[in-house]
Amino acid sequence: MGALTIRQLDERTYARLQTLAAEHGRTVEAEVRAILDAAVDVPEENFLLALHAAMSEVGDVNLPPEPRIDPPRPVDL
Repeated sequence: MGALTIRQLDERTYARLQTLAAEHGRTVEAEVRAILDAAVDVPEENFLLALHAAMSEVGDVNLPPEPRIDPPRPVDL
């Protein structure tokens, strides 16, 4: 994981970051990570985990198997 140091950050900018972080219940560092992730389109949540969670709410889907209509093919070894 990468690290980033930001030098010469304006005090007003840092104060605003502190305010935003407090509003979101995060540290300033976590707030900056969230802002940077949003700026480069990194999703907040893993897409596959989010999809699984959404589908888990629906429950099982039991579909009857389709009957085979084509005859078995011979195997050529």
